[in-house]
Amino acid sequence: MSEADLAIQVDGLRMRYGTVDVLDGVRFDVRTGEVLALLGPNGAGKTTTIEILEGFRMRSSGTVSVLGVDPAHADERWRARVGIVVQSWRDHAKWRVGELLAYQGSYYAPYSSHAIPRPWPVADLLDAVGLADRADVPVGRLSGGQRRRLDVAIGLVGRPELLLLDEPTTGFDPQARHEFHELIRAATTRFNTTVLLTTHDLSEAEQLADRVAILARGSIIAAGTPGELASQFAGLDEVRWTENGTSFRRDVADSTGLVRELFGRKGEAIRDLEVHRASLETTYLALMHEVEAEQRAERTAAA
Repeated sequence: MSEADLAIQVDGLRMRYGTVDVLDGVRFDVRTGEVLALLGPNGAGKTTTIEILEGFRMRSSGTVSVLGVDPAHADERWRARVGIVVQSWRDHAKWRVGELLAYQGSYYAPYSSHAIPRPWPVADLLDAVGLADRADVPVGRLSGGQRRRLDVAIGLVGRPELLLLDEPTTGFDPQARHEFHELIRAATTRFNTTVLLTTHDLSEAEQLADRVAILARGSIIAAGTPGELASQFAGLDEVRWTENGTSFRRDVADSTGLVRELFGRKGEAIRDLEVHRASLETTYLALMHEVEAEQRAERTAAA
Protein backbone atom coordinates (compact mmCIF):
# COMPACT_ATOMS: atom_id res chain seq x y z
CA MET A 1 0.00 0.00 0.00
CA SER A 2 1.43 3.39 -1.02
CA GLU A 3 1.60 6.44 1.22
CA ALA A 4 -1.04 8.08 -0.97
CA ASP A 5 -3.48 5.39 0.21
CA LEU A 6 -2.94 6.26 3.87
CA ALA A 7 -4.65 9.20 5.56
CA ILE A 8 -2.79 8.68 8.85
CA GLN A 9 0.61 7.13 9.54
CA VAL A 10 1.89 6.83 13.11
CA ASP A 11 5.21 5.18 13.95
CA GLY A 12 7.06 5.06 17.27
CA LEU A 13 4.77 7.64 18.86
CA ARG A 14 5.75 8.46 22.42
CA MET A 15 4.17 10.89 24.86
CA ARG A 16 5.87 11.35 28.21
CA TYR A 17 4.54 13.29 31.20
CA GLY A 18 7.39 13.64 33.68
CA THR A 19 8.75 10.12 34.08
CA VAL A 20 5.61 8.36 32.82
CA ASP A 21 5.18 7.24 29.21
CA VAL A 22 1.46 7.49 28.43
CA LEU A 23 2.23 6.45 24.86
CA ASP A 24 5.26 4.26 24.24
CA GLY A 25 5.99 3.27 20.65
CA VAL A 26 2.47 3.48 19.24
CA ARG A 27 2.24 2.45 15.60
CA PHE A 28 -0.82 2.27 13.34
CA ASP A 29 -2.11 3.41 9.95
CA VAL A 30 -5.53 4.59 8.79
CA ARG A 31 -6.38 3.97 5.15
CA THR A 32 -8.04 6.68 3.09
CA GLY A 33 -11.83 6.31 3.20
CA GLU A 34 -12.00 3.82 6.06
CA VAL A 35 -13.37 4.04 9.60
CA LEU A 36 -10.88 3.01 12.28
CA ALA A 37 -12.01 2.65 15.89
CA LEU A 38 -9.41 3.15 18.61
CA LEU A 39 -10.39 1.18 21.71
CA GLY A 40 -8.79 0.95 25.12
CA PRO A 41 -9.41 1.33 28.86
CA ASN A 42 -9.55 4.69 30.60
CA GLY A 43 -6.09 6.21 30.79
CA ALA A 44 -4.75 4.19 27.86
CA GLY A 45 -3.90 7.36 25.91
CA LYS A 46 -6.72 7.46 23.34
CA THR A 47 -7.52 11.15 23.82
CA THR A 48 -3.82 12.03 23.93
CA THR A 49 -3.36 10.26 20.58
CA ILE A 50 -6.28 12.18 19.05
CA GLU A 51 -4.88 15.48 20.36
CA ILE A 52 -1.49 14.76 18.80
CA LEU A 53 -3.12 13.95 15.46
CA GLU A 54 -5.06 17.21 15.67
CA GLY A 55 -1.86 19.18 16.25
CA PHE A 56 -3.25 20.31 19.60
CA ARG A 57 -0.60 18.49 21.65
CA MET A 58 3.13 18.15 20.87
CA ARG A 59 4.47 14.59 21.03
CA SER A 60 7.64 13.62 22.86
CA SER A 61 8.99 11.60 19.93
CA GLY A 62 8.03 9.47 16.94
CA THR A 63 6.73 10.27 13.47
CA VAL A 64 3.17 11.29 12.62
CA SER A 65 1.70 12.08 9.20
CA VAL A 66 -1.92 13.21 8.80
CA LEU A 67 -3.09 13.82 5.22
CA GLY A 68 0.57 13.91 4.28
CA VAL A 69 1.48 16.61 6.81
CA ASP A 70 3.09 16.54 10.25
CA PRO A 71 0.30 18.06 12.41
CA ALA A 72 2.91 19.65 14.68
CA HIS A 73 3.82 21.97 11.78
CA ALA A 74 0.48 22.19 9.95
CA ASP A 75 -1.01 25.38 8.48
CA GLU A 76 -4.59 26.63 8.15
CA ARG A 77 -5.08 24.98 4.77
CA TRP A 78 -4.37 21.61 6.40
CA ARG A 79 -6.69 22.41 9.31
CA ALA A 80 -9.51 23.10 6.85
CA ARG A 81 -9.22 19.49 5.69
CA VAL A 82 -9.67 18.03 9.19
CA GLY A 83 -12.89 17.90 11.23
CA ILE A 84 -12.73 17.43 14.99
CA VAL A 85 -15.32 16.37 17.57
CA VAL A 86 -13.93 16.40 21.10
CA GLN A 87 -15.39 15.08 24.36
CA SER A 88 -16.11 18.54 25.76
CA TRP A 89 -17.80 21.36 23.89
CA ARG A 90 -17.40 25.11 24.10
CA ASP A 91 -20.28 27.03 25.58
CA HIS A 92 -21.90 29.17 22.88
CA ALA A 93 -25.14 29.40 24.86
CA LYS A 94 -26.36 32.70 23.37
CA TRP A 95 -25.79 31.72 19.74
CA ARG A 96 -28.67 30.29 17.75
CA VAL A 97 -27.84 26.88 16.34
CA GLY A 98 -28.05 27.84 12.66
CA GLU A 99 -26.11 31.08 13.20
CA LEU A 100 -23.32 29.26 15.01
CA LEU A 101 -22.92 26.70 12.22
CA ALA A 102 -22.96 29.42 9.56
CA TYR A 103 -20.28 31.34 11.47
CA GLN A 104 -18.12 28.24 11.92
CA GLY A 105 -18.59 27.35 8.25
CA SER A 106 -17.43 30.79 7.09
CA TYR A 107 -13.87 29.90 8.12
CA TYR A 108 -13.80 27.10 5.52
CA ALA A 109 -15.10 29.04 2.52
CA PRO A 110 -11.62 30.28 1.39
CA TYR A 111 -10.51 26.64 1.09
CA SER A 112 -13.44 25.46 -1.02
CA SER A 113 -12.80 23.68 -4.31
CA HIS A 114 -14.84 22.08 -7.06
CA ALA A 115 -13.99 18.63 -5.72
CA ILE A 116 -14.78 19.50 -2.11
CA PRO A 117 -17.19 22.45 -1.77
CA ARG A 118 -16.91 24.00 1.68
CA PRO A 119 -18.72 24.62 3.93
CA TRP A 120 -21.59 22.15 4.12
CA PRO A 121 -24.92 24.04 3.70
CA VAL A 122 -26.33 24.67 7.17
CA ALA A 123 -29.86 23.40 6.42
CA ASP A 124 -28.51 20.15 4.96
CA LEU A 125 -26.15 19.63 7.88
CA LEU A 126 -28.80 20.29 10.51
CA ASP A 127 -31.07 17.80 8.79
CA ALA A 128 -28.25 15.24 8.68
CA VAL A 129 -27.58 15.44 12.44
CA GLY A 130 -31.25 15.57 13.44
CA LEU A 131 -31.39 19.25 14.42
CA ALA A 132 -33.48 20.59 11.52
CA ASP A 133 -36.13 21.94 13.91
CA ARG A 134 -33.55 23.62 16.18
CA ALA A 135 -31.98 26.10 13.75
CA ASP A 136 -33.42 29.15 15.56
CA VAL A 137 -33.04 27.77 19.09
CA PRO A 138 -30.28 29.21 21.33
CA VAL A 139 -27.56 26.66 22.03
CA GLY A 140 -28.13 27.08 25.77
CA ARG A 141 -31.64 25.65 25.41
CA LEU A 142 -30.53 22.40 23.77
CA SER A 143 -30.58 19.15 25.71
CA GLY A 144 -27.31 17.35 26.41
CA GLY A 145 -27.87 14.93 23.53
CA GLN A 146 -28.77 17.77 21.17
CA ARG A 147 -25.62 19.65 22.13
CA ARG A 148 -23.62 16.53 21.31
CA ARG A 149 -25.26 16.43 17.88
CA LEU A 150 -24.27 20.06 17.44
CA ASP A 151 -20.67 19.13 18.29
CA VAL A 152 -20.79 16.58 15.48
CA ALA A 153 -22.28 19.15 13.10
CA ILE A 154 -19.46 21.60 13.90
CA GLY A 155 -16.93 18.86 13.17
CA LEU A 156 -18.56 18.18 9.80
CA VAL A 157 -19.34 21.74 8.70
CA GLY A 158 -16.12 22.09 6.70
CA ARG A 159 -16.87 18.85 4.84
CA PRO A 160 -13.55 17.38 6.04
CA GLU A 161 -11.41 14.78 4.33
CA LEU A 162 -10.57 13.38 7.76
CA LEU A 163 -12.88 13.34 10.78
CA LEU A 164 -11.42 12.79 14.27
CA LEU A 165 -14.04 11.78 16.81
CA ASP A 166 -13.35 11.44 20.53
CA GLU A 167 -16.25 9.55 22.17
CA PRO A 168 -18.70 11.06 19.66
CA THR A 169 -21.95 9.45 20.85
CA THR A 170 -21.64 10.23 24.55
CA GLY A 171 -25.11 11.26 25.69
CA PHE A 172 -26.90 9.91 22.61
CA ASP A 173 -30.01 7.80 23.03
CA PRO A 174 -30.23 4.61 20.90
CA GLN A 175 -32.10 6.33 18.06
CA ALA A 176 -29.65 9.24 17.96
CA ARG A 177 -26.74 6.79 17.98
CA HIS A 178 -28.24 4.89 15.04
CA GLU A 179 -28.77 8.14 13.11
CA PHE A 180 -25.19 9.19 13.83
CA HIS A 181 -23.89 5.89 12.48
CA GLU A 182 -25.89 6.43 9.30
CA LEU A 183 -24.42 9.93 8.99
CA ILE A 184 -20.85 8.64 9.28
CA ARG A 185 -21.51 5.90 6.73
CA ALA A 186 -22.96 8.49 4.34
CA ALA A 187 -19.94 10.77 4.77
CA THR A 188 -17.45 7.98 4.10
CA THR A 189 -19.39 6.75 1.07
CA ARG A 190 -20.30 10.06 -0.57
CA PHE A 191 -17.21 12.13 0.20
CA ASN A 192 -14.61 9.41 0.83
CA THR A 193 -14.17 10.84 4.33
CA THR A 194 -11.70 9.01 6.53
CA VAL A 195 -12.80 8.57 10.15
CA LEU A 196 -10.81 7.85 13.30
CA LEU A 197 -12.91 7.53 16.43
CA THR A 198 -12.34 6.58 20.02
CA THR A 199 -15.22 4.88 21.80
CA HIS A 200 -16.06 2.79 24.84
CA ASP A 201 -19.09 1.35 23.03
CA LEU A 202 -17.88 -1.98 21.66
CA SER A 203 -21.07 -2.59 19.70
CA GLU A 204 -20.63 0.83 18.08
CA ALA A 205 -17.09 -0.06 17.03
CA GLU A 206 -18.24 -3.42 15.69
CA GLN A 207 -21.05 -1.85 13.65
CA LEU A 208 -19.25 1.24 12.41
CA ALA A 209 -15.55 0.45 12.04
CA ASP A 210 -13.84 -1.21 9.11
CA ARG A 211 -10.90 -1.93 11.40
CA VAL A 212 -10.18 -1.72 15.11
CA ALA A 213 -6.96 -0.92 16.98
CA ILE A 214 -6.75 -1.67 20.69
CA LEU A 215 -4.54 0.61 22.79
CA ALA A 216 -3.32 -0.59 26.18
CA ARG A 217 -0.25 0.00 28.32
CA GLY A 218 0.90 2.73 25.95
CA SER A 219 0.95 0.73 22.71
CA ILE A 220 -1.27 -0.97 20.15
CA ILE A 221 -1.68 -4.57 21.32
CA ALA A 222 -3.96 -5.74 18.49
CA ALA A 223 -5.35 -4.42 15.21
CA GLY A 224 -7.54 -5.76 12.43
CA THR A 225 -11.15 -6.14 11.39
CA PRO A 226 -13.56 -7.13 14.18
CA GLY A 227 -13.83 -10.57 12.58
CA GLU A 228 -10.05 -11.02 12.35
CA LEU A 229 -9.58 -10.04 15.98
CA ALA A 230 -12.36 -12.34 17.14
CA SER A 231 -10.84 -15.28 15.25
CA GLN A 232 -7.37 -14.56 16.62
CA PHE A 233 -8.09 -13.79 20.27
CA ALA A 234 -11.64 -14.64 21.30
CA GLY A 235 -11.74 -18.30 20.40
CA LEU A 236 -14.39 -20.35 18.65
CA ASP A 237 -17.94 -19.80 17.43
CA GLU A 238 -20.71 -21.68 19.18
CA VAL A 239 -23.22 -23.64 17.07
CA ARG A 240 -26.36 -25.16 18.59
CA TRP A 241 -29.03 -27.27 16.89
CA THR A 242 -31.48 -30.09 17.40
CA GLU A 243 -31.59 -33.26 15.34
CA ASN A 244 -34.55 -35.65 15.69
CA GLY A 245 -35.36 -34.11 19.06
CA THR A 246 -31.80 -34.35 20.43
CA SER A 247 -29.86 -31.15 21.24
CA PHE A 248 -26.29 -30.67 20.06
CA ARG A 249 -23.61 -28.05 20.64
CA ARG A 250 -20.22 -27.55 18.94
CA ASP A 251 -17.48 -24.94 19.33
CA VAL A 252 -15.77 -24.45 15.97
CA ALA A 253 -13.50 -22.00 14.16
CA ASP A 254 -15.52 -22.24 10.93
CA SER A 255 -19.20 -22.07 11.89
CA THR A 256 -20.24 -21.46 8.28
CA GLY A 257 -18.53 -24.68 7.20
CA LEU A 258 -20.20 -26.66 9.97
CA VAL A 259 -23.66 -25.35 9.05
CA ARG A 260 -23.13 -26.33 5.41
CA GLU A 261 -21.96 -29.76 6.48
CA LEU A 262 -24.97 -30.28 8.75
CA PHE A 263 -27.51 -29.37 6.10
CA GLY A 264 -25.59 -31.33 3.48
CA ARG A 265 -25.71 -34.50 5.57
CA LYS A 266 -28.95 -34.13 7.54
CA GLY A 267 -31.04 -31.63 5.58
CA GLU A 268 -34.51 -31.12 7.05
CA ALA A 269 -33.64 -33.11 10.16
CA ILE A 270 -31.79 -30.03 11.46
CA ARG A 271 -33.95 -27.78 13.64
CA ASP A 272 -33.48 -24.78 15.99
CA LEU A 273 -30.12 -23.84 14.51
CA GLU A 274 -28.27 -21.06 16.36
CA VAL A 275 -24.84 -19.60 15.59
CA HIS A 276 -23.14 -17.39 18.18
CA ARG A 277 -20.07 -15.84 16.67
CA ALA A 278 -17.16 -14.61 18.75
CA SER A 279 -17.77 -10.88 19.16
CA LEU A 280 -15.57 -7.82 19.44
CA GLU A 281 -16.68 -7.55 23.07
CA THR A 282 -15.42 -11.08 23.75
CA THR A 283 -12.15 -10.23 21.99
CA TYR A 284 -11.67 -6.99 23.92
CA LEU A 285 -12.37 -8.62 27.29
CA ALA A 286 -9.97 -11.47 26.52
CA LEU A 287 -7.21 -9.00 25.66
CA MET A 288 -7.86 -6.89 28.76
CA HIS A 289 -7.65 -10.02 30.93
CA GLU A 290 -4.24 -10.73 29.39
CA VAL A 291 -3.09 -7.16 30.10
CA GLU A 292 -4.31 -7.38 33.71
CA ALA A 293 -2.52 -10.72 34.17
CA GLU A 294 0.73 -9.20 32.88
CA GLN A 295 0.36 -6.26 35.25
CA ARG A 296 -0.23 -8.57 38.23
CA ALA A 297 2.82 -10.62 37.30
CA GLU A 298 4.96 -7.48 37.09
CA ARG A 299 3.75 -6.27 40.49
CA THR A 300 4.48 -9.66 42.03
CA ALA A 301 7.99 -9.72 40.53
CA ALA A 302 8.69 -6.22 41.81
CA ALA A 303 7.45 -6.96 45.35
